[in-house]
Amino acid sequence: MSDLSRATEEQEIEMEEGREAHSGHPNPHIREIAEKDASSAIAVAGHPIHAMLVHFPIAFVIATLGIDVFYWFTGDMFWRDVGVWSAGAAFIFGVLAAIVGTLELLAVAGIRVRVASWNHAIAAMVLLAIAGANAGLRIFWPETVLPNGLMLSVLASLATAFAGWHGGKLIFDHGIGLLISSRQ
Repeated sequence: MSDLSRATEEQEIEMEEGREAHSGHPNPHIREIAEKDASSAIAVAGHPIHAMLVHFPIAFVIATLGIDVFYWFTGDMFWRDVGVWSAGAAFIFGVLAAIVGTLELLAVAGIRVRVASWNHAIAAMVLLAIAGANAGLRIFWPETVLPNGLMLSVLASLATAFAGWHGGKLIFDHGIGLLISSRQ
């Protein structure tokens, strides 16, 4: 088998396995990226704090959408009031996750050099802006929850999916923040 066909076959295997950057990659720039440490700098017992925190804003964003649908169907002011708390919690927990995520991005060279990290960071900042607008709308103009708050909740849910997709790529494709045990 020629070197060219072997290299092509290896690239096809890499594509199938989803590995983008590894030490045996034919591109020297990608090999250089793969050699940088991508372990979490802000962690508790090896568990990245950002990965622990992101579940809260995700849950509250999706819950706010559900609450808005309940408010739309029932017209009960209870759901409008609950939506204020849910949207506010989504924003506050989003700010906490964003602070830790930004510190992680700036502190770890192996995270900083990957394009997916910046895609995730930008998507998360857009999500944070939408969540902030959603919470602010509910606090200062509660009468506009339908339709404006509902639309912001839908937009926030879509932004959550997009940011989560790129966050997942960092973990599953790049191994960001993973601790590989010697026992495995």
